[in-house]
Amino acid sequence: MALWPRPKKPWTRSGSGLSDPQMGLHQDIQTCRLCKQRFAETHTSHTPRPVVWFRPGARVLIAGQAPGMRVHKSGRPFDDPSGDRLRAWLGLDWDSFNDTSRVAFVPMAFCFPGYDTKGSDLPPPKLCGETWHGDVMEELRSVRLRVLIGGYAHKYHLGCRGSVTETVKSWRKRAPDVFTLPHPSWRNTAWLKKNPWFEAELLPVLQACVQEVMHG
Repeated sequence: MALWPRPKKPWTRSGSGLSDPQMGLHQDIQTCRLCKQRFAETHTSHTPRPVVWFRPGARVLIAGQAPGMRVHKSGRPFDDPSGDRLRAWLGLDWDSFNDTSRVAFVPMAFCFPGYDTKGSDLPPPKLCGETWHGDVMEELRSVRLRVLIGGYAHKYHLGCRGSVTETVKSWRKRAPDVFTLPHPSWRNTAWLKKNPWFEAELLPVLQACVQEVMHG
């Protein structure tokens, strides 16, 4: 299996009209407004605010779905109760978790996608990954451990077709280089109770791998 997936569509940084030779990739993404009209038409009617939190040299990749409203406001990944749970899962404190020299956050969409009329998070726009992920992954060749969170990340990075539960249950096939996790949302507390093996078996191995990669 290739280390990184390639973009599935012809959208690229150079072909999107966004790249400025005087700007780095990080700033290119921060100034992206491709989804401005899409977001304006959501129930939240918000403007794009890409949350870009990576730099070359990072050792751990955390690939999730997309920022939520709280992260949209703070500009810091997993700055919410889900992040508290994720940090506990990884065995990382706040400072280590946010250390961009060691940890890179590359969600399936860099912006908050908005809410639908029922107040639920909309899915991450495919356009974001198609536009940016190929170039981002090229800058993150030093990554030694990938933590893939939720079905969107599982499908993109691994091509998984099964359920999140099926994918997470097969974690031993990919460890120690890749770990698949459910979303750490507190709405998934019932899932954790139904699957006690996750905390009893997977998390101790994940935490040991994180510590080895972070400090090795």
